[in-house]
Amino acid sequence: MQSVSSTTSPLIIAGFQALSDPLRIQVLELLRSQELCVCELCEHLGTTQSKLSFHLKALKEAELVRARQQGRWIYYSLNLSQFVVLEQYLSEYRRFSPILPTRVCRDEV
Repeated sequence: MQSVSSTTSPLIIAGFQALSDPLRIQVLELLRSQELCVCELCEHLGTTQSKLSFHLKALKEAELVRARQQGRWIYYSLNLSQFVVLEQYLSEYRRFSPILPTRVCRDEV
């Protein structure tokens, strides 16, 4: 049996760890439709900038969000290509798993 660390990219692991926190999920939901600055995220989430910075760091390290600075503000947006990487990783389980139930056509029932 192969160990997880030898078969799974650290970026995949970081991505799923980042997705495991409810506040981070809320951040991603807010960024689905538009780029937002830290102050706007804090306002929508009702949290402090120091608390949010910790979560944004995890999302950036997992490459789920991108940051760009404009003046004194940092704006965040989704990095959709990293979501595709995670989706492709999960699709391998669906595609090659021997334990998936067999599908029955509705016409056969």
